[in-house]
Amino acid sequence: MSETLEPMPTPIDHQQLAAELVAKARTEGVELVGPGGLLTGLTKSVLETALEAEMSAHLGYDKHDPAGRDGANSRNGTRTKTVLTEIGPVEIEVPRDRDASFEPVIVRKRQRRLNGIDQIVLSLAARGLTTGEIAAHFGEVYGASVSKDTISRITDKVVAEMTEWRNRPLDRVYPVIFVDAVVVKVRDGQVANRPFYAVVGVTVHGERDILGLWAGDGHEGAKFWLQVLTEIKNRGVEDVCIAVCDGLRGLPDSITAVWPLVTVQACVIHLLRNSFRYAGRQDWEKISKDLKPVYTAPTVAAAEARFVEFTETWGDRYPAIIRLWRNAWEEFIPFLDYDVEIRKVICTTNAIESLNARYRRAVRARGHFPSEEAALKCLYLVTRSLDPTGRGRARWIIRWKPALNALAITFEGRLTPTTTN
Repeated sequence: MSETLEPMPTPIDHQQLAAELVAKARTEGVELVGPGGLLTGLTKSVLETALEAEMSAHLGYDKHDPAGRDGANSRNGTRTKTVLTEIGPVEIEVPRDRDASFEPVIVRKRQRRLNGIDQIVLSLAARGLTTGEIAAHFGEVYGASVSKDTISRITDKVVAEMTEWRNRPLDRVYPVIFVDAVVVKVRDGQVANRPFYAVVGVTVHGERDILGLWAGDGHEGAKFWLQVLTEIKNRGVEDVCIAVCDGLRGLPDSITAVWPLVTVQACVIHLLRNSFRYAGRQDWEKISKDLKPVYTAPTVAAAEARFVEFTETWGDRYPAIIRLWRNAWEEFIPFLDYDVEIRKVICTTNAIESLNARYRRAVRARGHFPSEEAALKCLYLVTRSLDPTGRGRARWIIRWKPALNALAITFEGRLTPTTTN
């Protein structure tokens, strides 16, 4: 006896289907978005179909099935509900059951916006927009009314997430960490500049790991830094090979107290920038040219000889520059002992400057913040927007491979790729 085989269903060509829908909408003069728009109608149909499927699963039978006439719980009409989506407000019909036990998942009870809207709000907040500006954005772009209180509640959700992120376990060892600050205006009685510090580590795999954010008051000393670094150590960091920082008061001694084997390296680019602060703009190019032989010298002795030459040329006119470099000399010269590949990545905090550029962009857009927590929340949203894990892997791995090979030789036996997270 022959068996009749049913024909295989034809696969859906989603691109062709989308093109047909758009062409039809244009032919009929239908807008893609907005009330009565094509996407609005499709979203409504998809949500209502999903809700009906959920109700069928809840009751155990499909709509119009005679099984619903046995007197048990059954459908009880629908109720109208408007939800905010990425394409604007969409009015849907939510099915009800007689004993009100139905708990929909795709659009929960009392839910007035889909999850994508929360992500849009967080993304806009990460760009520095205020709650009022975000509310105006939804009104202009989506034709939807979203209160400032609602937006504030959405962004407040990340506070618990931020706390968890700031306390997460870290890797056992980081070849290099960078410490830098971004200045933020905070209104605490009166608006004042406050430094907020970011510590970025490079893993043994060449990945960036933003270890945390800390608020300062501008008077940080050894006690503050010892607390911050001990916190990082308690989260699992047993060893750091090189710490790159910008002469922050009390920081070098605190670093060596927490990780005795660490080499503290002054940021060369910051030394150059700080040198320019003491010089007239007309001399910047000449000073930069005369300092280059110092920080590109092959040995410490050669660097000292080149610096003597620099002092003879500029010492009488700009003694503050000479004093700046002399004070930072012990933290500068370790750099001269390293392979050229290591020099490339530790002579500057560009690794963290790209992050700070994003922070500054968001901070400038806001002007100032009402509290320290509000500022930290904004900075965390920026961090979160870069990558949900706080890492920027793709851009860094290739760049760091040559340096990591040199670091593995220089710090032999210390770069064990064991992680705790």
